[in-house]
Amino acid sequence: MTILGTLYKFNWNSSEDCEKWAQKLAKVITEIILHDSVMHIWLQGNLGAGKTTFIRYLLKALGHQGKVKSPSYSLCEPYEIVVGQYPFAIHHFDLYRMRHAREWEDSGFKDLLTSPGINLIEWPEKAENTLPTPCLQISIEYLNENQRFGTFIASNLLGQKIINTFSNGS
Repeated sequence: MTILGTLYKFNWNSSEDCEKWAQKLAKVITEIILHDSVMHIWLQGNLGAGKTTFIRYLLKALGHQGKVKSPSYSLCEPYEIVVGQYPFAIHHFDLYRMRHAREWEDSGFKDLLTSPGINLIEWPEKAENTLPTPCLQISIEYLNENQRFGTFIASNLLGQKIINTFSNGS
């Protein structure tokens, strides 16, 4: 996968920091989604790094009300948000329990990746090379109970636009 070189590093020293970053990313996404209607965002990191927690905060900041379930057994949890007056689907995938990429292809979820909306994919490496290129890769590294270090990496021009808008203080 080609990485365009746009990289943004972060440190979270608390769950409040994680929530603030999710809120900031949600603001950027809602500014961009009306023009680029399909976004794929990969979240990578070890177990317990904070991927699902970040997604919970992100969904809340995007306007989802209610419980956010981890899709570790169902592979996918769907949500819907409204940006402006337009509804957008969000699919939260967790591929951790997959043993091989064939399971992803057999699941039938692949079609969701071409529909307008946002696809948040935890453990994308489990699907090997069967996923579309993400616009943004979020890597989270567990340092201790409260601290995380990570990066946002743009994989295409849309990801670069997200990072540029994010880093310019949107």
